Amino acid sequence: MKKTCLCLALLAAAPQAYSEDLVQWTDTSVTVLYGNDYKLDPDEQTTVTVESAGGWKYGDWFAFHDFIHFNNANGDSNTNYGEISPRFSASKILGTKVGAGIVSDVSLAFTLEHGKGPVETFLYGVGVDLQVPYFSYLQLNTYRRDAHDNNSTGWQFTPCYRIDIPVGNSNLVIDGFIDWVFASDEDNYSNNIHINPQVKYDLGSVIFGEAQKNKLLVGIEYDYWKNKYGVDGINQSTYSVIVKYHF
Repeated sequence: MKKTCLCLALLAAAPQAYSEDLVQWTDTSVTVLYGNDYKLDPDEQTTVTVESAGGWKYGDWFAFHDFIHFNNANGDSNTNYGEISPRFSASKILGTKVGAGIVSDVSLAFTLEHGKGPVETFLYGVGVDLQVPYFSYLQLNTYRRDAHDNNSTGWQFTPCYRIDIPVGNSNLVIDGFIDWVFASDEDNYSNNIHINPQVKYDLGSVIFGEAQKNKLLVGIEYDYWKNKYGVDGINQSTYSVIVKYHF
Protein backbone atom coordinates (compact mmCIF):
# COMPACT_ATOMS: atom_id res chain seq x y z
CA MET A 1 0.00 0.00 0.00
CA LYS A 2 2.87 2.42 0.75
CA LYS A 3 4.28 1.84 -2.74
CA THR A 4 0.85 2.39 -4.28
CA CYS A 5 0.49 5.70 -2.48
CA LEU A 6 3.98 6.75 -3.59
CA CYS A 7 3.20 6.29 -7.31
CA LEU A 8 -0.21 7.95 -7.02
CA ALA A 9 1.35 10.88 -5.19
CA LEU A 10 3.89 11.38 -7.97
CA LEU A 11 1.12 11.74 -10.53
CA ALA A 12 -1.02 13.84 -8.22
CA ALA A 13 1.88 16.28 -7.96
CA ALA A 14 1.79 16.94 -11.71
CA PRO A 15 -1.00 19.59 -11.63
CA GLN A 16 0.78 21.38 -8.80
CA ALA A 17 4.03 21.24 -10.75
CA TYR A 18 2.23 22.75 -13.73
CA SER A 19 1.14 25.72 -11.61
CA GLU A 20 4.80 26.23 -10.71
CA ASP A 21 5.87 26.12 -14.38
CA LEU A 22 7.71 22.84 -13.92
CA VAL A 23 5.78 20.79 -16.47
CA GLN A 24 7.30 20.82 -19.95
CA TRP A 25 4.53 19.03 -21.85
CA THR A 26 1.46 16.86 -21.33
CA ASP A 27 -0.73 14.69 -23.51
CA THR A 28 -4.05 13.02 -22.70
CA SER A 29 -5.85 10.60 -25.00
CA VAL A 30 -8.76 8.16 -25.14
CA THR A 31 -8.67 5.03 -27.31
CA VAL A 32 -11.53 2.66 -28.17
CA LEU A 33 -10.50 -0.86 -29.26
CA TYR A 34 -12.54 -3.82 -30.48
CA GLY A 35 -11.14 -7.30 -31.06
CA ASN A 36 -11.67 -11.01 -30.53
CA ASP A 37 -9.78 -14.31 -30.22
CA TYR A 38 -8.38 -13.48 -26.78
CA LYS A 39 -7.03 -16.28 -24.58
CA LEU A 40 -7.88 -17.01 -20.92
CA ASP A 41 -10.43 -14.16 -21.09
CA PRO A 42 -13.78 -14.06 -22.90
CA ASP A 43 -13.12 -14.17 -26.65
CA GLU A 44 -14.64 -10.83 -27.74
CA GLN A 45 -13.68 -7.57 -26.03
CA THR A 46 -14.30 -3.83 -26.26
CA THR A 47 -11.80 -1.68 -24.40
CA VAL A 48 -11.69 2.03 -23.58
CA THR A 49 -8.17 3.16 -22.68
CA VAL A 50 -7.38 6.50 -21.03
CA GLU A 51 -3.72 7.57 -21.28
CA SER A 52 -1.66 10.39 -19.80
CA ALA A 53 1.94 11.20 -20.72
CA GLY A 54 4.15 14.14 -19.91
CA GLY A 55 7.55 15.54 -19.14
CA TRP A 56 8.48 17.75 -16.21
CA LYS A 57 11.55 19.20 -14.58
CA TYR A 58 12.75 15.98 -12.99
CA GLY A 59 11.70 13.37 -15.53
CA ASP A 60 8.64 12.06 -17.33
CA TRP A 61 5.59 9.92 -16.76
CA PHE A 62 3.21 7.62 -18.59
CA ALA A 63 -0.02 6.21 -17.21
CA PHE A 64 -2.93 4.31 -18.70
CA HIS A 65 -6.07 2.56 -17.54
CA ASP A 66 -8.05 -0.01 -19.53
CA PHE A 67 -11.79 -0.37 -18.98
CA ILE A 68 -12.61 -3.72 -20.58
CA HIS A 69 -16.03 -5.09 -21.50
CA PHE A 70 -16.35 -8.79 -22.32
CA ASN A 71 -18.96 -8.75 -25.07
CA ASN A 72 -19.97 -12.41 -24.82
CA ALA A 73 -19.23 -13.15 -21.17
CA ASN A 74 -21.30 -15.33 -18.89
CA GLY A 75 -21.33 -13.63 -15.51
CA ASP A 76 -19.13 -10.64 -14.73
CA SER A 77 -18.69 -8.80 -18.03
CA ASN A 78 -16.33 -5.97 -16.99
CA THR A 79 -12.83 -5.60 -15.64
CA ASN A 80 -10.12 -2.95 -15.54
CA TYR A 81 -6.35 -2.74 -15.47
CA GLY A 82 -3.84 0.11 -15.43
CA GLU A 83 -0.23 1.13 -14.99
CA ILE A 84 1.41 4.26 -13.57
CA SER A 85 5.01 4.75 -14.74
CA PRO A 86 7.03 7.75 -13.52
CA ARG A 87 10.73 8.08 -14.36
CA PHE A 88 13.36 10.36 -12.84
CA SER A 89 15.92 11.64 -15.36
CA ALA A 90 19.59 11.87 -14.36
CA SER A 91 20.18 14.53 -17.03
CA LYS A 92 17.34 16.73 -15.78
CA ILE A 93 18.17 16.32 -12.10
CA LEU A 94 21.92 16.92 -12.56
CA GLY A 95 21.49 19.65 -15.16
CA THR A 96 23.87 18.03 -17.65
CA LYS A 97 23.56 15.29 -20.25
CA VAL A 98 24.06 11.82 -18.82
CA GLY A 99 24.88 9.51 -21.68
CA ALA A 100 27.11 9.14 -24.71
CA GLY A 101 26.71 8.12 -28.33
CA ILE A 102 23.13 7.06 -28.99
CA VAL A 103 22.34 7.10 -25.25
CA SER A 104 20.69 10.46 -24.55
CA ASP A 105 19.59 9.92 -20.94
CA VAL A 106 19.46 7.49 -18.02
CA SER A 107 16.57 7.41 -15.54
CA LEU A 108 15.30 5.69 -12.45
CA ALA A 109 12.17 3.93 -13.68
CA PHE A 110 9.12 2.82 -11.69
CA THR A 111 5.78 1.21 -12.57
CA LEU A 112 2.75 0.29 -10.52
CA GLU A 113 0.46 -2.34 -12.07
CA HIS A 114 -3.03 -2.26 -10.57
CA GLY A 115 -6.63 -3.11 -11.33
CA LYS A 116 -9.36 -5.66 -10.68
CA GLY A 117 -8.15 -8.98 -9.37
CA PRO A 118 -4.72 -10.13 -8.15
CA VAL A 119 -2.59 -7.93 -10.39
CA GLU A 120 -0.91 -5.44 -8.06
CA THR A 121 2.83 -5.37 -8.73
CA PHE A 122 5.49 -2.72 -8.13
CA LEU A 123 8.38 -2.47 -10.60
CA TYR A 124 11.61 -0.54 -10.11
CA GLY A 125 14.73 -0.28 -12.20
CA VAL A 126 16.68 1.72 -14.77
CA GLY A 127 15.54 3.33 -18.02
CA VAL A 128 17.71 4.35 -20.97
CA ASP A 129 16.67 6.78 -23.72
CA LEU A 130 18.21 6.22 -27.14
CA GLN A 131 18.46 8.51 -30.17
CA VAL A 132 18.13 6.19 -33.16
CA PRO A 133 17.39 7.14 -36.79
CA TYR A 134 13.71 6.87 -37.78
CA PHE A 135 12.53 6.61 -34.17
CA SER A 136 10.71 9.59 -32.66
CA TYR A 137 11.62 8.01 -29.32
CA LEU A 138 13.04 4.72 -28.08
CA GLN A 139 13.21 3.84 -24.40
CA LEU A 140 14.62 0.67 -22.83
CA ASN A 141 13.51 -0.01 -19.26
CA THR A 142 14.75 -2.90 -17.11
CA TYR A 143 12.78 -3.63 -13.94
CA ARG A 144 12.71 -5.80 -10.88
CA ARG A 145 9.11 -7.04 -10.40
CA ASP A 146 7.80 -7.09 -6.80
CA ALA A 147 4.41 -8.83 -6.91
CA HIS A 148 2.03 -8.12 -4.03
CA ASP A 149 -0.89 -10.51 -4.59
CA ASN A 150 0.21 -12.74 -7.48
CA ASN A 151 3.14 -14.94 -8.53
CA SER A 152 4.84 -12.71 -11.14
CA THR A 153 7.90 -11.70 -9.10
CA GLY A 154 11.05 -11.65 -11.23
CA TRP A 155 12.76 -9.45 -13.84
CA GLN A 156 11.27 -7.58 -16.80
CA PHE A 157 12.63 -5.78 -19.86
CA THR A 158 10.33 -3.20 -21.53
CA PRO A 159 11.19 -1.27 -24.70
CA CYS A 160 8.80 1.55 -25.72
CA TYR A 161 8.99 3.24 -29.12
CA ARG A 162 7.39 5.44 -31.75
CA ILE A 163 8.07 5.85 -35.48
CA ASP A 164 6.44 8.60 -37.59
CA ILE A 165 6.18 8.10 -41.36
CA PRO A 166 4.92 11.01 -43.52
CA VAL A 167 2.12 9.93 -45.86
CA GLY A 168 1.01 12.73 -48.19
CA ASN A 169 -0.38 15.54 -46.07
CA SER A 170 -0.75 13.23 -43.10
CA ASN A 171 1.26 10.83 -40.95
CA LEU A 172 1.47 7.12 -40.15
CA VAL A 173 2.33 6.34 -36.53
CA ILE A 174 3.82 3.02 -35.43
CA ASP A 175 4.20 2.78 -31.67
CA GLY A 176 3.90 0.36 -28.81
CA PHE A 177 5.78 -1.66 -26.22
CA ILE A 178 7.26 -5.05 -25.47
CA ASP A 179 7.00 -6.55 -21.96
CA TRP A 180 9.42 -9.45 -21.56
CA VAL A 181 9.45 -11.20 -18.19
CA PHE A 182 12.75 -13.01 -18.74
CA ALA A 183 13.50 -14.33 -15.26
CA SER A 184 10.72 -15.46 -12.95
CA ASP A 185 11.27 -16.31 -9.30
CA GLU A 186 8.26 -18.66 -9.23
CA ASP A 187 8.22 -22.21 -10.62
CA ASN A 188 4.52 -21.92 -11.48
CA TYR A 189 4.93 -18.65 -13.44
CA SER A 190 6.50 -18.99 -16.89
CA ASN A 191 8.70 -16.41 -18.54
CA ASN A 192 6.56 -14.58 -21.08
CA ILE A 193 6.69 -11.90 -23.76
CA HIS A 194 3.90 -9.46 -24.65
CA ILE A 195 4.29 -7.53 -27.92
CA ASN A 196 1.71 -4.82 -28.59
CA PRO A 197 2.35 -2.57 -31.63
CA GLN A 198 -0.22 -0.13 -33.00
CA VAL A 199 -0.30 1.19 -36.58
CA LYS A 200 -2.39 4.37 -36.83
CA TYR A 201 -3.20 6.87 -39.56
CA ASP A 202 -3.62 10.54 -38.68
CA LEU A 203 -7.15 10.98 -40.04
CA GLY A 204 -7.77 14.24 -38.18
CA SER A 205 -5.22 16.21 -40.19
CA VAL A 206 -6.83 14.98 -43.43
CA ILE A 207 -10.42 15.79 -42.45
CA PHE A 208 -9.95 18.88 -40.30
CA GLY A 209 -6.63 20.30 -41.49
CA GLU A 210 -3.21 20.99 -39.98
CA ALA A 211 -4.72 22.42 -36.78
CA GLN A 212 -5.97 18.91 -35.87
CA LYS A 213 -2.72 17.09 -36.58
CA ASN A 214 -2.04 14.22 -34.15
CA LYS A 215 -5.57 14.52 -32.73
CA LEU A 216 -7.71 11.82 -34.36
CA LEU A 217 -6.03 8.55 -35.36
CA VAL A 218 -7.47 5.28 -36.66
CA GLY A 219 -5.78 1.94 -37.23
CA ILE A 220 -5.10 -1.52 -35.85
CA GLU A 221 -3.39 -3.02 -32.84
CA TYR A 222 -1.66 -6.40 -32.91
CA ASP A 223 -1.43 -8.26 -29.61
CA TYR A 224 0.94 -11.20 -29.26
CA TRP A 225 1.45 -12.74 -25.83
CA LYS A 226 3.49 -15.91 -25.40
CA ASN A 227 2.67 -17.72 -22.11
CA LYS A 228 -0.04 -15.17 -21.31
CA TYR A 229 -0.26 -14.26 -17.61
CA GLY A 230 2.71 -16.60 -17.09
CA VAL A 231 0.65 -19.67 -18.02
CA ASP A 232 2.86 -22.06 -19.96
CA GLY A 233 1.59 -22.87 -23.46
CA ILE A 234 -1.14 -20.21 -23.61
CA ASN A 235 -0.21 -18.03 -26.60
CA GLN A 236 -2.39 -15.14 -27.75
CA SER A 237 -2.30 -13.63 -31.25
CA THR A 238 -5.08 -11.19 -32.12
CA TYR A 239 -5.90 -7.90 -33.83
CA SER A 240 -8.10 -5.00 -32.74
CA VAL A 241 -9.45 -2.04 -34.65
CA ILE A 242 -8.80 1.24 -32.85
CA VAL A 243 -9.86 4.87 -32.79
CA LYS A 244 -7.77 7.26 -30.71
CA TYR A 245 -8.32 10.92 -29.86
CA HIS A 246 -5.77 13.25 -28.22
CA PHE A 247 -7.10 16.18 -26.22
